[in-house]
Amino acid sequence: MATDTQKGQAGLERRIGPWQATAINMTQMCGIGPFLTIPFMVADVNGPQAVFGWIIGAIIVLADGLVWAELGAAMPGAGGTYIYLREAFQYRTGRLMPFLFVWTAVLFIPLIMSTGVIGLVQYLGVLWPAVVDETGNVNTLGHIVGVVVTGLVIVLLYRKIGDVTRLTTVFFGVMLVSILAVIIAAYSHFHASMAFDYAPGTFALGGPFFTGLGAGLVLAVYDYLGYSTSAYLGAEVREPGKTLPRSIILSIVGIMGLYLLLQIGILGVVPWQDVAKSSSVATLAVSTAWGSGVANVITVLIVVTAFASVFAGLLGGSRVPFEAARDKLFLPVFAKLHPKGHFPTVGLLVMGVITAIASLLPLTDVINMLTAVIVLVQSVAQIAALVVLRRRQPGLVRPYKMWLYPVPAIIALVGWAFLYYSAGTLSILLSIGWVVVGVIAFLIWARAEQVWPFGSKEIKEEFLTTSTSGA
Repeated sequence: MATDTQKGQAGLERRIGPWQATAINMTQMCGIGPFLTIPFMVADVNGPQAVFGWIIGAIIVLADGLVWAELGAAMPGAGGTYIYLREAFQYRTGRLMPFLFVWTAVLFIPLIMSTGVIGLVQYLGVLWPAVVDETGNVNTLGHIVGVVVTGLVIVLLYRKIGDVTRLTTVFFGVMLVSILAVIIAAYSHFHASMAFDYAPGTFALGGPFFTGLGAGLVLAVYDYLGYSTSAYLGAEVREPGKTLPRSIILSIVGIMGLYLLLQIGILGVVPWQDVAKSSSVATLAVSTAWGSGVANVITVLIVVTAFASVFAGLLGGSRVPFEAARDKLFLPVFAKLHPKGHFPTVGLLVMGVITAIASLLPLTDVINMLTAVIVLVQSVAQIAALVVLRRRQPGLVRPYKMWLYPVPAIIALVGWAFLYYSAGTLSILLSIGWVVVGVIAFLIWARAEQVWPFGSKEIKEEFLTTSTSGA
């Protein structure tokens, strides 16, 4: 049985250390993302200058990561953003903002995971062509395989957090081997003249780089998503005041380095025109350098890496509705823990089902929709929450405080606003529509419970009375 120092909130166990927290983040961040999106990014900016998208994207997510680091260290609990919004916005709008987040997270977290499932099946198509069509897109059989894969992820996550973290460490190792293998293969036959083949006028205003930057940046930031997974698991992290900031910052910097090496390497061994058309660019790069036999082995590792990213994402995401249900702000069934494993069961199962359904949708549509929704109800809202909490709760114990405040918060806000605009009109309208429906659902709930705006606000300030620096 866990000791008192190992217990998190509501019976969750603090079993995740700094190494495991960083591994969970990086496994979720890398996954299949770069292996899928590099061709799209190169096509969007029409050349190898797509590499700069990773750098600009890293600046945005690093600035946003500092927001997560301060909030997570001060208020480590299951659900991450839900807690931050609950604490910050309770003074004026009651529970509206945390409700909207949970309402939306149950959608956007599975959307992120579904892209990993789609990518997994696309790379599986290299080894098993029957699961993709002639253009490399997932066909009916591939969709069935994707649903089965999602079911397997749920089965593996249906166990104690200690067992899950050990599996995550293994998956992290596979991820590193797969991405480093592609990098080493690419640089063994690297040609700088191909990697840096920038056409005249590429970076001029109105040139291909700037006209395609918005769409390319959406993909780059999508590839970085997952740096905050450890914050969703805040109630299961040891010494969260130290572990959460370090895991977030280290995972972003580490993944940025890997992404830069990966894309430059691929562009130095495969002409960018071929990269832009490929549905399995990593396999293409390794095959060009070392032959098809080795490429098939690396493809197996990439498929496992994709599986690992879905595994890590559903691990963190399943904790989001748990705290809201405990607050009686979401369906109470989501507050149930497994009697022996001490993990939320309903959140895991529901998000797994939504992931399976979303894996049937086109990849680029999924990425644009989830980016627009995330910006509205999480990214911008958290930046506001940081500012509000600094003013409303100056006595809150903050084991980590944002460097150069408020400069990173402003950089993150500008970056997210640009990404929201770049997601496209349809995605913007869908995100607004989803939020409007969420507001209506909240008003129905608030009317039934007689809370704001139909009753009084309940101000808790839970973390002002709890020391979290050594939790």
